[in-house]
Amino acid sequence: MLVIRLQRTGRKGHAMFRVVVQDSRRTPTSGKVVAHIGNYDPHNKTFNLDKEKAQHFLDHGAQPSERLAVLLKSNGVKLPKWVILPAKKTKATRSPEKRKSTRPEEPKEEVSVEPPKEVAAEPEEVETAEPESEEAAPTEAVEVTEETKEKAKDTDEKPTQEEKTDEEKSN
Repeated sequence: MLVIRLQRTGRKGHAMFRVVVQDSRRTPTSGKVVAHIGNYDPHNKTFNLDKEKAQHFLDHGAQPSERLAVLLKSNGVKLPKWVILPAKKTKATRSPEKRKSTRPEEPKEEVSVEPPKEVAAEPEEVETAEPESEEAAPTEAVEVTEETKEKAKDTDEKPTQEEKTDEEKSN
């Protein structure tokens, strides 16, 4: 049985392919080829083919490879009914939410220049919730004034050793 397949040529890292008709029991690299009917450059996506020869071999039972069947169909060669084209593969996109191309467009917010609001001079009173049980002591809002701040400073400051001895001497 004959097959139509791609035979790799070209240097390392820069593949070029010949379109060859070969016995199916041979490997593409064996060199035993029935006919050369074209070539394919995957880098430039150029595909040169003798369509009459390709159609002749297809009509006489040559089986095209999956990749070559897609290339033949895209170049207008009529494939026999028994040639089955491979299903199109869809790649799953990893982390599509991170990619800009798959992210939905976000509406742009308009930046308006407003003068800053003045800060209120008086502190706002904080409302406290009533305790649920009778055991808990109710908390009252204590108004903080300058006098209470000074008293708190006086009570917080403890006399040092030197100040204690000075006070004792004076008494």
